[in-house]
Amino acid sequence: MNSRRTFIKQAGLAAAGAMVLPSLGFAAGPAKVVGLQLYSLRAQLPTDVAGTIAKVAKAGYKEVETFGYSAKDKFWGLDPKAFKTLLSNNGLTAPSGHYGMDKFIGTGNAEELKTYIEAANTIGSSYIVVPYLGDNLRKTQDDWKKVAARLNEASAICKASGLNLAYHNHHFEFIKYGETTGYDILLKETDPKAVQFEMDLYWVVRSGNDPVKLFTDHPGRFPMWHVKDMDKVDNTINTEVGTGKIDFKAIYKHAQQAGLKHLIVEQENFAIDPYVSIKQSANYIKKALL
Repeated sequence: MNSRRTFIKQAGLAAAGAMVLPSLGFAAGPAKVVGLQLYSLRAQLPTDVAGTIAKVAKAGYKEVETFGYSAKDKFWGLDPKAFKTLLSNNGLTAPSGHYGMDKFIGTGNAEELKTYIEAANTIGSSYIVVPYLGDNLRKTQDDWKKVAARLNEASAICKASGLNLAYHNHHFEFIKYGETTGYDILLKETDPKAVQFEMDLYWVVRSGNDPVKLFTDHPGRFPMWHVKDMDKVDNTINTEVGTGKIDFKAIYKHAQQAGLKHLIVEQENFAIDPYVSIKQSANYIKKALL
């Protein structure tokens, strides 16, 4: 997880302009509560997991999305059953989690994936999300087709255990290979009934693409969104939702079309106290979107 974030910070993408999206008249979607990708609090969790989770709930969140689980390190030292209890005691659920999938995508070996499935089921999740792809897995169009095939395989394994599979994007999915992109290949060559997508709105906008066009071209395939705003001055950093460049009100008008079920705040850097920040983002979303 850390390596993927390090890569992103070093990517140095060209700045994207302010994003104002037109309304196509679709009703708002069914997401009714705000979730938080716990990576936002990666500095706090290892030293005080119980206190951090309590503060997430206090900030107004009802859902969290996990990251970084391994059979060795568990959820910041807590086994899945204990972590589930911690969440429940704070009125939280974890519908989804980010689980490193490079090993499965590269080799097809499902042993690690099976540990993820066991953990996800124990904490009551519905989705296992592929958070990132290592550079070696995505150099060519053929590589992306192999990734799509592996996602189909992984989704079948997850489905057999009652879970869904989703893929989370960054910017590199939108690099052009002739007339297509890695994202186009994934959307085209994965089973639309089995493989879903968690759209990171920040990265779609920053890469110069239009979330609404993707919703229109692939309706119902985006049940989760990362709601992450773009600083008005520096496009390479995040800011509190509602204070940056991205017009979330316009995008949210298309939530029904996208198939939205879970709206998840993620912020990778803070200019103010992180707990003040996540509360501000939650308040904006509940007031302006939900």
